[in-house]
Amino acid sequence: MRTQLKKGSLELCVLAVLSQADRYGYELVEKISRHIDISEGTIYPLLRRCLNDGWFETYLQESDQGPPRKYYRITDKGREVYLEMRTEWDEFAAAMQNLLQEVDSHARA
Repeated sequence: MRTQLKKGSLELCVLAVLSQADRYGYELVEKISRHIDISEGTIYPLLRRCLNDGWFETYLQESDQGPPRKYYRITDKGREVYLEMRTEWDEFAAAMQNLLQEVDSHARA
C-alpha cells in the first residue's frame, strides 16, 4: 500500500516543492526524501514526464561545485495542476480521516 500511495502522490510532492522555489533534480530528491523515502531513479522519469506535459520548464545555472545544474521551474500550467491536485488530496485525506474515525468509534462502542 505504501508504494502505491507514494506513486500516486509523488507528482503532487514535486509540484508542491517547486511551487516554493526553483530546484535542481538532486535538491528535489533531498527535500522530498526528508518526508518520503524516494530515490533519484524515481524522480527523473517523473520530471521528464511533467516537463513534456508543460508543468515545468528548465534552465541551466552555473555551479561552483562542478558543471552547470539543470533547474526546474514550475509554469503557470503546473501551478494550476498543483492547485487542482492539492484540492483533490485535501478532499481525499479528509474523507479518509472521517471514514477511519467513524470505523474506530464503532469499533470501540
